[in-house]
This record gives sequence, C-alpha cells and structure tokens, in this order.
Amino acid sequence: MSYRKEKIHSLTGINLNNISNDELKDLCKKYLKKGIHGLCFSAYDEGQEPGDQISDDQIRRKLKIIQPYIKWVRTFSCTEGNERIPVIAKELGIKTLVGAWLSDNISTNDKEINGLIDLCNSGKVDIAAVGNEVLYRKELNEEELIDYIVRVKKEIKGIPAGYVDAYYEFPKRPKLSECCDVILANCYPYWEGCSLDYSLMYMKQMYNEALNAGNGKKVIVTETGWPSQGANLEGAFPSKENALKYFINAQNWSFEDNIEMFYFSSFDESWKVGVEGDVGAYWGLWDKDENLKF
Repeated sequence: MSYRKEKIHSLTGINLNNISNDELKDLCKKYLKKGIHGLCFSAYDEGQEPGDQISDDQIRRKLKIIQPYIKWVRTFSCTEGNERIPVIAKELGIKTLVGAWLSDNISTNDKEINGLIDLCNSGKVDIAAVGNEVLYRKELNEEELIDYIVRVKKEIKGIPAGYVDAYYEFPKRPKLSECCDVILANCYPYWEGCSLDYSLMYMKQMYNEALNAGNGKKVIVTETGWPSQGANLEGAFPSKENALKYFINAQNWSFEDNIEMFYFSSFDESWKVGVEGDVGAYWGLWDKDENLKF
C-alpha cells in the first residue's frame, strides 16, 4: 500500500512537524474546547482493575472532568458498577454507546447481556455494543457472538446494536456485518507498527475497509489513539509529542469529514501494563491522577 505524509494541519495551515510542544498543546486544547465527538471511558481509580466494584462517586467525578469536552461516552461493561456509567452520563447530558463485555464465561455473559438490555429499555443507551474484541481474543466464535447480538436486538426497540472489533474483522465476516445495525470499528495504526507520518492515511484506509464491509451502514470509529510513552512497536514510537500530533490529526479528520470517533482514552490506567505491555498505561488524555496531560 502507498501513503502520503499528512504533515499539514488543514484547519490551521500549521506544519505539525515544525512547531513546538507548547503550540501542539494549544492546538489540542482548541479541539477539546470546540468539543470532540466522544471518549472511551472507564472509571477505575488507581489501584483498581476489572473485577473491582466502582462507585457512583468516582464515576460522577471522572465524567464531570470530561463532560465539557465531549458529546458521547463509550463504556465497556454492564456489571460491577459499570452499569451506572450510562445512568450518570445521561444525567450530565452525555450520549452513550454502552458495551456488554463478552468472554468465554457464559454465566458472566448472561449478566452482561441482561444488564445491557435493562439499560436499553430504561432509556439510558443511544447505541448498544454487544461485545468488544471477543473474536480477536478468540473467546467466542462468530456463531456464538451473532446469537448474542440477535438476542439483544430482539429485546430492545429503536436502538442500533452492533459489535466492536478491529476493522479487519468485518470484511472477512459478512454474516456478522449483516447482523449489526452499525459497524463499530477499532482503528489503531500504532498496533500495526505504522509510523506516525503515515498514521492518518492508514486510519482512513482502515475506516474505508469497514465502510465497504458495511454495505451502506454507518461506521463509527470506536477506538483510536496513540500512547504517550512506552516501548516502540516497529515504526510506531510512543511519546507525548507523537500522541499530541496523532490526536490533532485524528480530530481534524473527524471534524472535516464528519467521522464519528471515540478517542481512546479518557484517563491513563496503570492496570493495563500487564495486558498491553508498558504502553498500556499511557493512552489517556488525562493522566492517572486526572490531570490533563497537555
């Protein structure tokens, strides 16, 4: 594949390769103040991880931090207190893409699915996501996943439902794409070792592959981002400067082409270090102490 370097920030005419970090930070702040589409959100405090119960107080505190800058929030689970996130988000005037976390545990899956259905039927969900990267993790097969999606769609009315996974899962799974009302695609140039210089063009290609798989259905970028520190992955180098540049380019594309995009993520999360390597803890726009990085 061939790429063209995306150096010029078309909204401002500034060459991102020739400006200081302070100028990059100012650009990022301008996008946040303008109001980005959405953020991926989890409410874990430092020292917590999935499996721990989260409280209304910590959910509300963290949502209020990001509320002035977003229209939507995306959640990942409907148990262990996470089911309260869309309820509180709605109180704060934030739209919700709510996810049920699926795995190879049938009992847990039932709790997640029932939680998602309850939230949908109580008016707390704008888009329902049945599972996140469960095919990528090979914890369910396609037929099992489709059964869950069909089960949810039968129980909810007037709410689009889909499944979240890497963009490349949808072109090779036409039955899955057909089952989804909306294509929910994760697009990470970083995780494919792409250099920052080519990352925007690569993300656009990822989006278009999902768009073609959807046959006219809406495609939402449910995750994209760039880590601010950690080890490099082939040609992809984490740094605060690269994270700033990627955020600017991604949001500029979102605004100019009306791309619905959930940026990953709201806050740094230390528990992800073991899951994703040392970069796992550094994807947030805010750090683990809830301070805006820029």
